[in-house]
Amino acid sequence: MTKMTKLCIRIFAIFFLSINLQVSAQRNPEIKTNIPLDSIRLSDPYILADKASKMYYMTGTGGKLWKSKDLKLWEGPFTVVETDPNSWMGKRPMIWAAEIHQFKGKYYYFATFTNRDVIIDTVKGNTIERRASHILVSDTPEGPYKPMEDETYLPADKPTLDGTFWVDNDDKPYMVYCYEWLQNWDGTIEKIQLKPDLSGSIGEGELLFKSSESPWSKERAEDGKIKPNKVTDGPFLFETQTGKLGMIWTSWVFGDYVQGVAYSKSGTLDGPWIQEKEPITPPNFGHGMMFKTFEGKLLMALHSHRVGPNGNYIRIPNLLEVDDREDKIYVYLKN
Repeated sequence: MTKMTKLCIRIFAIFFLSINLQVSAQRNPEIKTNIPLDSIRLSDPYILADKASKMYYMTGTGGKLWKSKDLKLWEGPFTVVETDPNSWMGKRPMIWAAEIHQFKGKYYYFATFTNRDVIIDTVKGNTIERRASHILVSDTPEGPYKPMEDETYLPADKPTLDGTFWVDNDDKPYMVYCYEWLQNWDGTIEKIQLKPDLSGSIGEGELLFKSSESPWSKERAEDGKIKPNKVTDGPFLFETQTGKLGMIWTSWVFGDYVQGVAYSKSGTLDGPWIQEKEPITPPNFGHGMMFKTFEGKLLMALHSHRVGPNGNYIRIPNLLEVDDREDKIYVYLKN
């Protein structure tokens, strides 16, 4: 090998290293370290406690990823999603309520994607954008998460959101999601069966319950009368230590964002789902999920929110302790 050849190889190696560093910087332009949880602004937090890496991974609305070894100090935000710009999502889809689930050696990214350039319906003067729950996959919890086989999981003419994961008593995987109230005017929570590798859906969605079945969510009608709120948001499924199947989900009590819980009488997704009479979180806490720490403590991750000076919501991840030793969960609120 001549000196000139060696020089050319070295130049090309430096060039490609520079390109890789530039790509990494573009994907993660402002990585911060040692950030306290209450300094992060994030809606719909979801935390995966990854036993293989002994690391906690947090994602949510916005599609970014944070990681921590102790749940106190966090590093991020990392860009981990690679969608197909030629798909129905478009070039820059909005990403809401992302979750990471480990299943059969892979990591699956459940999220709501919105293409604001496509309008699928207009109801009561509201234009409805192309929005749907979808699943991406990666070999590692840090991504990148990429599309799989099916181009769509749910009907293109229905706005759906907040998809989550559950393997039911029939050992089949399901996505549980919300059919958005903007179109049906009484939001629902539904299920759809997934392929064994989660690469697509099977059949059609099935109704689990409607928002109007909740005794605790409330809004005021145009005539001033109180009625059930129409919003269904953020379902998450769990089993208590006694084996009771439950689902936390979020709606509104007038102007307050609040989380309630329902329990399945049959112990399966088919229910019937019995709604608790009162919410389980204080006002303006919601869209929760639960996970066990590496020390075995059960925690609920959810966001609080308040209105900022410019009128926008300021949303902050919170962690609350949960007791699931009985047929119902009990959430310990912060002092």
